[in-house]
Amino acid sequence: MWVCGSRYWARARGLLRLCLLPASGRHEPKASSCSSSTQSSRVRALIYAHHGDPPKVVELKNVDLAAVGRSDVHVKMLAAPVNPSDINMIQGNYGLLPKLPAVGGNEGVGQVIAVGSSVTRMKPGDWVIPANAGLGTWQTEAVFSEESLIEIPSDIPLQSAATLGVNPCTAYRMLMDFEQLRPGDSVIQNASNSGVGQAVIQIAAALGLRTINVVRDRPDIQRLSDRLKNLGAEHVVTEEELRKPEMKNFWKNMPQPQLALNCVGGKSSTELLRHLAPRGTMVTYGGMAKQPVTASVSLLIFKDIKLRGFWLSQWKKDHSPDHFKELILTLCDLIHQGRLMAPACSEVPLQDYQHALEASVKPFVSSKQILIM
Repeated sequence: MWVCGSRYWARARGLLRLCLLPASGRHEPKASSCSSSTQSSRVRALIYAHHGDPPKVVELKNVDLAAVGRSDVHVKMLAAPVNPSDINMIQGNYGLLPKLPAVGGNEGVGQVIAVGSSVTRMKPGDWVIPANAGLGTWQTEAVFSEESLIEIPSDIPLQSAATLGVNPCTAYRMLMDFEQLRPGDSVIQNASNSGVGQAVIQIAAALGLRTINVVRDRPDIQRLSDRLKNLGAEHVVTEEELRKPEMKNFWKNMPQPQLALNCVGGKSSTELLRHLAPRGTMVTYGGMAKQPVTASVSLLIFKDIKLRGFWLSQWKKDHSPDHFKELILTLCDLIHQGRLMAPACSEVPLQDYQHALEASVKPFVSSKQILIM
């Protein structure tokens, strides 16, 4: 979160120099702290100097690595996804914006190479993820403060680790915080093939909840439906099917959902509201259609529905770092149990970043782009 201030962005951009460990120790670190040296290292980073279309404004540049202070951690980045929030931040229309020029990327996983003398929570070899958004993960190496990182188990799959800190956290909190759901209750969501949507399906299944998953119609709809059902989705319907009068028969064998999760807005969110149970809640966490959420007066008066919003960055502001660490460990337990997998991913080498950025803004792309460092 941006409470980190410009200090971390200066480090993330690599504006200072660092003495590095010997070359042999950069992949299998043995030292527990970093001492001064005259050596320096060049880091590759995806940087944007002004807001605009990501493939046009983001550039791959060489920068200097920052110096490791007493409370700092030298991290070799392993993988970092391209999320909608990353795209929106580069475009300049996100809830928090870093000082420019900035390194892109709000999420990812790295391995600790060295730590400062006062660092106690981490050691070389540990895997770490950002504690807050805005850290700048699209770079091969970086120096971050200890408090800006969270250590995670290194025995989970790389793709799961790289995508752990945003989408699954959002899914879990929305399922837990707005309605007191019990096993057998149902949840309806749109954008069900998104990263959050796939996490909702799996976490809901682990909690014994039934899901109705709405997707846009597409040529490969059957393949998508099969994939979501393999994750634990009970029902997959298209937006067109959701609007049909025949949907009334659907609810004869399915409890009306007390919770709706909206990432689209516009007509799609209106349809979710129409099928929501009386006194149910719709939580909006995105607006892919770039259209407002419209609720009819009758729904508000006669069904007493509730409209809420969720932003993980705000949740972190309202809770202690220990709460977030507890959430991360809960999700790691689900991963260890085989009940939570990473979304469908395409691994892209860092130098091919433009392909990843272009794919991330195309419609009907169900695969999350992950930059491999």
